[in-house]
Amino acid sequence: MNRVGIALFAAGILLLSGGAAMAHRLDEYLHAATLDLTRTHILLHLRLTPGVDVADGIIRQMDRNSDGHLSPIEQRAYVSQIMQGLSLSLNGRAARLRVEALTFPTIAEMRAGTGVIDLRFSVKTGLQTGSYRLTYRDRGAGTGTVWLINCLLPQDPAIHVTRQKRSEDQSSYMLDFSISPP
Repeated sequence: MNRVGIALFAAGILLLSGGAAMAHRLDEYLHAATLDLTRTHILLHLRLTPGVDVADGIIRQMDRNSDGHLSPIEQRAYVSQIMQGLSLSLNGRAARLRVEALTFPTIAEMRAGTGVIDLRFSVKTGLQTGSYRLTYRDRGAGTGTVWLINCLLPQDPAIHVTRQKRSEDQSSYMLDFSISPP
C-alpha cells in the first residue's frame, strides 16, 4: 500500500471511530461523576445527560411553568432536587455539598440527546496526614437513571488513592485515600 492509500485508510478509521464516539444513550438518564481530591476541598463534578427517550420527562421536572425555557429559578430548583438525592461523607461524617457552578443546555439540546447539565459542587476540608474514607451515593432521578463514578488522579503527590469500590450499578462509591507527611 502506498502513502496515499495508508493516509486514506487512516482517515477512514478516524472518521469511523469519531462516529462511534458521538453516540449517546437513548433511553437512560446518565449521571456521570468525578471526584477531585485536594487538602482543602473535595470537588464533585456531575454531568447529567438525558437520553432522547427520557428527555421530555426530565424537562417536565425542570420546566415548571411549561414555557419551553429554563429560568435561573427553575435551574436552581432542579439542582436542589438533584442534591436531595446525593450524599457524601468523609470518615463517616456527612459532608455538606456547596454548589460552585451550574450550566444548563437548551431544551432543544436535551431533546436531541446532546444536552449536558453540568454541575460542580465542593466540600471544604482541612485534610491532614492520615487515612480517609469517602463515601458517595447518588439516588438518581427515577427509573432509567444510570451512573458512572470515578476519582481523578490527585495533583498533590502526598494524596494517594488506596482503594475504590463501586456498587454494581455505580450509584454508590467508596474511596479510601491517604495523605502522607509533607
